[in-house]
Amino acid sequence: MDDTTQEPQVAAPPSADLSLPARLEAILYLKGRSMTLGELAEISGVARDAVEMGLITLMADYAHRDTALEIRQEGQRYSLQLRDGLGELVQSLLPVDLSTAALRTLATIALKKRILQSDLVELRGSGAYDHIKELLAQNFIERKRQSEGRSYWLSLSEKFHRTFAIKTDELKPRRAEPTPADSEPQAA
Repeated sequence: MDDTTQEPQVAAPPSADLSLPARLEAILYLKGRSMTLGELAEISGVARDAVEMGLITLMADYAHRDTALEIRQEGQRYSLQLRDGLGELVQSLLPVDLSTAALRTLATIALKKRILQSDLVELRGSGAYDHIKELLAQNFIERKRQSEGRSYWLSLSEKFHRTFAIKTDELKPRRAEPTPADSEPQAA
């Protein structure tokens, strides 16, 4: 196969080896809200037509699997949601009183281990500010001001590890590109 027939590569190196439908699924999951084709095209770095075909592929894949999730289209917007009828099950299984959106934000922090608040808001949208307040109020995360800059470092608290029974070494870190001034955490 020659290089001219391959799908164009996106600027984000960690996702370059994922198919477009997988990248779209990740974007919808991380954003946690419905999105237009234009928004998805801008974030994924591909044309709207390619995004539309990727979504069709993803929707067909979900339709043929026995899964709790689905890609839902409402008008011109697409979202990744639980299938109808599973809301009560999820609420009965959640060990804490957090919204689904706040749980997704918490999962993003857990995957990263340590993330700048500004980067989290870029990933999850402006609603992340409310999620952060909710997570801080329930003591699931800790926030420390950056040594240089205006943002905060967000990390998991001890309560998170106790509540979710996850040890720090069980989480696989995904390293963001640190700036030289922020590459090492400061001593408490």
